[in-house]
Amino acid sequence: MFRLQGSKVLAVDMTGDAVKAKNGSMVAYDGQMAFKKLSGGGEGIRGMVTRRLTGEQMTVMEVRGQGTCWFADRASEINLVSLQGDKLFVESSNLLATDAGLRTGTSFTGLRGASQGNGLFTTTVEGHGQAAITSDGPAVVLRVSPQYPLTVDPGAYIAHQGNVRQSFQSGVTFRTLLGEGGGEAFQIRFEGDGLVYVQPSERNTIAGDV
Repeated sequence: MFRLQGSKVLAVDMTGDAVKAKNGSMVAYDGQMAFKKLSGGGEGIRGMVTRRLTGEQMTVMEVRGQGTCWFADRASEINLVSLQGDKLFVESSNLLATDAGLRTGTSFTGLRGASQGNGLFTTTVEGHGQAAITSDGPAVVLRVSPQYPLTVDPGAYIAHQGNVRQSFQSGVTFRTLLGEGGGEAFQIRFEGDGLVYVQPSERNTIAGDV
């Protein structure tokens, strides 16, 4: 159902089924489509509460119909992720579209979310189906294994999946290691077995030059 046309446009072929996508991301469609705005950042009462706590204004829309719909977001690169009953953790600003059958919610992330200014929660996508996530530049998928934990700059982090644990390392930065000073006040450390998606560009964070 999901396919890429180039690296920056997502095409979704529908035969009466539906897809959930970032509000305003539709760029074209053929056939017969119906659009409905939904509340984002989680579903139900819990989603409403977490959005109020974090100040996130993420909105999503449901697209249902017969034909093909094309989506894009500010010329960002698009990456397809297949879920087989597992859970994807993704920054809300990087989630472009999901199969309607996938469940979305929120998960407490603590320090990382606060430092990035994206709130204390991150978006979760769970079930069987496909999701499309965006990145500033071509994303790199890095493997985390028990023998090789991974440390990531929070500004470059997009998403992760698998049996992975997060922890935070503060006080030492990539830039201070290089003798440049400034940069992030901490990094994210991933341990376990899974995949981490990173982008070759850093978003601005509240941590700033510490």
